[in-house]
Amino acid sequence: MTQAVDITVERVIRADRHDVAAFAADMGNAPKWYRNIASVEWETAPSTATGARAAFVAHYMSRKLAYTYEVREHLPGERLVMSTDNGPFPMETIYDWSDAGRGRTRMRLTNRGRPEGFKALLMPLLSIAMRRAMTQDLAQLDKVLRR
Repeated sequence: MTQAVDITVERVIRADRHDVAAFAADMGNAPKWYRNIASVEWETAPSTATGARAAFVAHYMSRKLAYTYEVREHLPGERLVMSTDNGPFPMETIYDWSDAGRGRTRMRLTNRGRPEGFKALLMPLLSIAMRRAMTQDLAQLDKVLRR
């Protein structure tokens, strides 16, 4: 049985929950706040509706990765769930938003997956790198939304 990855980070973003959720839920905005994502191309009409798909190209740990995310669930302003069955390993990404005081939003970012083969052996190191990158991504989102 392979070891699963299940990492959650959160940050209070200094912007209104509606603005944070709308910006972050739009997969087309990912290169603006995800440091490792180089590009996003929509495979469907741009949307946050269930079934919307976008192809991502990322650079992570000196490797180029290509994968497609599909929206699985979207409750505007509250939660977005998307997943990929291709790329480095099957992964589910979850965004949760809640109020954190006037003009502030608590955003929780979760990545879950189950790597197979050689990647499973690297999971302890990969988990550390993923947590660091996810924390930096939320900090960048905060910066972008305050501009």
